[in-house]
Formats: sequence, structure tokens, C-alpha cells
Amino acid sequence: MLGLDPLSLPLNAHLAWHYLYARQYDQAIGQCRRTIEMDPNYPQAHDFLGETYEQKGSYEEAIAEFQKAINLSGDSSHIRAELGHAYALAGKKEEALKIMDELKGLSKETYISPYDVAMIYVGLDQNDQAFDWLEKAYQERSDWLRYLKVDPRLDPLRSDLRFPDLVRRVGLPQ
Repeated sequence: MLGLDPLSLPLNAHLAWHYLYARQYDQAIGQCRRTIEMDPNYPQAHDFLGETYEQKGSYEEAIAEFQKAINLSGDSSHIRAELGHAYALAGKKEEALKIMDELKGLSKETYISPYDVAMIYVGLDQNDQAFDWLEKAYQERSDWLRYLKVDPRLDPLRSDLRFPDLVRRVGLPQ
């Protein structure tokens, strides 16, 4: 598809996202940067760059990219949750908990994905709470669960027996 429309921002950004989920982080960073060169105000490119920096352990860079993406997206709650996850991994527990509280408060007014809340708990190394929220995501049939087997943020949960059970119940191949 990119060959048909090489200037498409969504296609360029999503190629970076595919590199990220394939754990080809250097390629993901390069693709994000190419997308940002095309349009520095495209929030998804900053979001995916933040996710990639996070996976490489570059938490300050990840936090900066998530903050840009939040500002450019008009305060996306999904990206705020990603920022909360990055804060947690960076050891900034208070900031992570503040974002989680904000998202839980917002959930009374608008939809907040339980998968997003679970990611913050994963970052905080609070696996029981993470599984509780993943179960909520399962109960509501969250489309985010289709990424269970490839989302690198879930790596800390993979050795827990609850994880393969969730994968099985979602219907993903073992």
C-alpha cells in the first residue's frame, strides 16, 4: 500500500508501528522520523516513536514524544495512558498514578479502555491489577486484545499462567 501512496501519513506511521510490534526498534525509529519529517504535527508518529523509545529503555525520550503526541492529538486518553506506562517504567510512580486516577475519573464521562489502564498497572509491576483490567477488557470484548501476543508492553505478564489462559479465551492461536 505504501508504494501506492508513499506520502500517506497513516501508512508511513503504521509501517513504524509494525516494525515496533515486530521488535525491529531501529527500523521503527527511522520510519517514525521519516513520517515526522513529512509532517512534524502528525500525532501518531510521535506516539509510535514514544512507544519505540520506551521499548529501548529510553524513557525520557519516550515521555517527551508521548507529551508531544498528547498535545498534537487534542489530549488523547489512549496516549495519556501510554505516557502513564512510560512514567511507571521510568520510576515516576506518582506521575503514573496521577494519570491513572485522571483516566479512571474520565471513565465516568467518556469511554476509557480497560486495556489502557491495564498497561499502566503493568508498568507499575502490579500484575494482579493489570490482569483485573485485562479481564475487564475481555468482558467488554476490547479490540486491543487482538494484540496480546505481540504487544511488547505485555512481556512482564507472559510467564504468568493467567496470560496464556487469556490468550486462549480471546481466541488467538497458541
